[in-house]
Amino acid sequence: MLSLTLTGLKLKNPLMLAAGIMGTTGGSLKRIAENGAGAVVTKSIGLEPKGGHSNPSMVEVDCGYLNAMGLPNPSYKNFQGEIDLAKEAGIPVIASIFGGCSLDFSEIAGALRADAFELNVSCPHAHGFGAEIGTDPELVEDITRSVKKATQVPVWVKLTPNVTNIKDIGLAAQRGGADAVVAINTVRGMAIDVESGYPILGNKFGGLSGRAIKPVAIKCVYDLYEALDIPVIGVGGISDYRDVIEFMMAGAQAVEIGSAVGNNINIFNDISSCMESFLEEKEWTLEDIHGMVHRV
Repeated sequence: MLSLTLTGLKLKNPLMLAAGIMGTTGGSLKRIAENGAGAVVTKSIGLEPKGGHSNPSMVEVDCGYLNAMGLPNPSYKNFQGEIDLAKEAGIPVIASIFGGCSLDFSEIAGALRADAFELNVSCPHAHGFGAEIGTDPELVEDITRSVKKATQVPVWVKLTPNVTNIKDIGLAAQRGGADAVVAINTVRGMAIDVESGYPILGNKFGGLSGRAIKPVAIKCVYDLYEALDIPVIGVGGISDYRDVIEFMMAGAQAVEIGSAVGNNINIFNDISSCMESFLEEKEWTLEDIHGMVHRV
């Protein structure tokens, strides 16, 4: 009942692991796959090894989590083995990649063997990368087009919500040949220690994830569904099956789950079971709920 084909990839359910959570090693990705995910997305991988920002790099706040990891990674040259190990679980493995320009992205995509690529043009706290690129439609279009030329597998573009109009960036990705867009990455945020007057994060500011950003993500998915001809993948604040249903009604064909995995590694199995019961009770299919709110 929950199986689907997304940009040519066969998924047993529409629930995927989001980039940045449990995605640094092949073993952790395989573990998530074995706990019910329909696909997994790796930690964002770049050209060279990167240590990331100084600690504290993550803090829990009243409404979710603030993180400023700074894109730590071992470089693509040292990561193929992790992807190969994750593939042993038998589900699609999507490589999240980042760079400073189209040449960086195309070099990585041309070298790694993954089932699809997710282009991180949306990280809100890495200087010279992520959202500093992803807020410019021309750059997004150019990067997407260069990756499409470098690989034969599907290309997804992960969008930042930290823009005036996310539809402009989504349309740029579509013009560049993207097979899907992913919405959204974290929302810029900050926390300050009132006892000392210092910012809590080592980078001073970071990205807010968790339940607080779900309404923002839902609206972005809604807008993108209306504007684009390619699939939209929803992410942001999902913690139960009702959240997934809401995203799909807004227009998401599938979803990614991030922060909630930290509290429940079995969340994919739990949500799948509840979704099946809900859809059976309503006598609905995934196709019925996909974009349902646009038809009312």
